[in-house]
Amino acid sequence: MPYSHIHNPPAEVLARAARVKLAIFDVDGVLTDGRLWYAADGSELKAFHSQDGLGMKRLMFYGVEVGVITARQSHVVTERTAELGIVHVYQGQLRKLECYEHLIAALALQPQDVCYVGDDVVDLPVMRRVGLAIAPANAHPWVHEHAHWRTHARGGEGAAREVCDLLIAAQGKAEAERAYWS
Repeated sequence: MPYSHIHNPPAEVLARAARVKLAIFDVDGVLTDGRLWYAADGSELKAFHSQDGLGMKRLMFYGVEVGVITARQSHVVTERTAELGIVHVYQGQLRKLECYEHLIAALALQPQDVCYVGDDVVDLPVMRRVGLAIAPANAHPWVHEHAHWRTHARGGEGAAREVCDLLIAAQGKAEAERAYWS
């Protein structure tokens, strides 16, 4: 495994990751640390990890679709996903399973083609249906029970990058990328 931080995932996880054509990420607790910050004017603030963003851009470069499904609605998420070029962005989705089913139907994908990264109980219905369910290190214990793999990083602290690197490596693209950047 060319990325040492991936920590040698089991063969089953690598096989699942090799099939992924769509990676879906929750926002709060996955792409952020889960804390909600409010400015004096009532606007919401979120902090995103730049390495997570580059990881998602790299996934898209290698032909893996990237999506976001979040229960909350936030202008900051709109801005960040637009900046990254993510077109499959669904906010205000408390019933994430319905959104997920609509998305995979629109992309003509099967559940085994999808990776979902979630951290809390609202993510469980989708996590139970996808080919590869991943939880950040700080996910709720019930979510860990249903994840095929856990990141070593916490949400908002590089967990999404670990997922992206796992998918890139499992799909045989890591060595070429490493050579490019060397």
